[in-house]
Formats: sequence, C-alpha cells, structure tokens
Amino acid sequence: MTSLPCDKVGLDFFDSAPTLHRVERELAATPAEVFAAFLDAEAWKTWAVPITRVEWTSGFPLEVGSTRTVHMWGGVVAHEEFLAYDEGTRMAFRFNEVSRKAVRAFAEDYQVTDLGGGRCRVVWTMAMDTGRRAGVGARLVDPVMRVGLGHMLGRFARLVESRSASTGAGR
Repeated sequence: MTSLPCDKVGLDFFDSAPTLHRVERELAATPAEVFAAFLDAEAWKTWAVPITRVEWTSGFPLEVGSTRTVHMWGGVVAHEEFLAYDEGTRMAFRFNEVSRKAVRAFAEDYQVTDLGGGRCRVVWTMAMDTGRRAGVGARLVDPVMRVGLGHMLGRFARLVESRSASTGAGR
C-alpha cells in the first residue's frame, strides 16, 4: 500500500493548526485506568469509531518517538509517531504518513488530570491542516466534528469506567 508523507509537526501544532477540535470529559476512573485503555490496541476499535485496527510497531514501554499503525474505515492507514508520552498525564502523536491524501498534517493530544478520589479529566485535542482554505464547509463540518469527538470521548469514558467498576480499581 502506498503511503503519502504528512508534515512532521511538533507539539506547537496544537497551538497553531488551522483546524482544532477540543473536547473534555470527567471520568470516574484513575489516570492509570485511562492509560491502560490507551495502551490496549483492541480498545481503540470499541470507542474510536473510524478505527478498525491498531498495531504497536515499536514495542513497549511507549516513549517519545514510539510508533504505531492505525487502520481506519475505507482502507485508510496512518503511520503515527508519538510526540509526547508521560504515563498518566499526556499522550500525543502525529501522522507521519497516510494512505490517502486527506490531510497535510494531523495530530492528537490527550491530556489527563488526576482529580483525586478515583476521578480524572481527559482533554482530547485534534489538530489538522487539510491544505485547503477554511470556508463555508468548515463552518458546517466543525460542529459535526465536535459532536462526533464528544460522542467518541463518551464511548471511551464508558469503556474505562466499566473496566474500573468491574475490577474495583482506583477505589
């Protein structure tokens, strides 16, 4: 399968990307439980709707520079590299290559704040540069993206909270 290069953006892309979507949610789970779900390749398929398969390609433990390949609907395959990995607080990655040219640059950032008492807040930021000027289409797509991301973060919360409840962890 052909892979097309994406711009190799850094963490500053989350401040400068032409398109940013950010959602957040409080979870009845600990940061450790959240990160256990992040590391579970099978879990991504259950909450991140477009994902059909995740392959860790650089092994564990994860660190800055770690890689994975993500397969999505429509045969889209993205090769990702981690820009930040701080167990329990932050995980960010970018697309290095993608099988279809839909974006010039793409990155995601997950920041987790421990609220104590077995609760935490997850802030998910998606940043992208499609290479096209924002116009009327963006004004229509942006609210739909926000709702979609909020829906997926809700699915993630239910997954993590159900795992937490079944193990009694963090209580």
